[in-house]
Amino acid sequence: MAVDVTCEKLGKKIPLRPLKEKARRILKLLDQSRVELSLVLVGNQKIQEFNARYRNKNEPTDVLSFPSGERLPTGARLLGDVLISVEQAEVQAKRRRKSLDEEMESLLIHGILHLLGYDHERSKEEARIMRRMERKIRQALCGRKILGV
Repeated sequence: MAVDVTCEKLGKKIPLRPLKEKARRILKLLDQSRVELSLVLVGNQKIQEFNARYRNKNEPTDVLSFPSGERLPTGARLLGDVLISVEQAEVQAKRRRKSLDEEMESLLIHGILHLLGYDHERSKEEARIMRRMERKIRQALCGRKILGV
């Protein structure tokens, strides 16, 4: 599995290697070993542009996912792109009394689940299913539970 992580100029240094490793672990837990994922860290201005263009919401958001599903010549599937606003993650982390790393992990999980077809905006039942999956993945990452997907 390949994970490509890029960071737009944010005025601060974000360690990319731990995020890349975390993305790989999440994909492995979800039995997605034959996929490629692109993770892009951006600021509020850039994510607002994408949110306005693709969701008709002219405001910053925390995470956006753009599924691809395209097959690559290697046989792997291009899962898609996850964009995370580091600025929004910082605000939410502070409000939720979490570290930035914890918030980024939550947003990464959330974005990857969207790429796999989970959608909390379709119905209350799907929101419940997605929240349960997010919780299971976080627990598995901490070694507290084995993920039974």
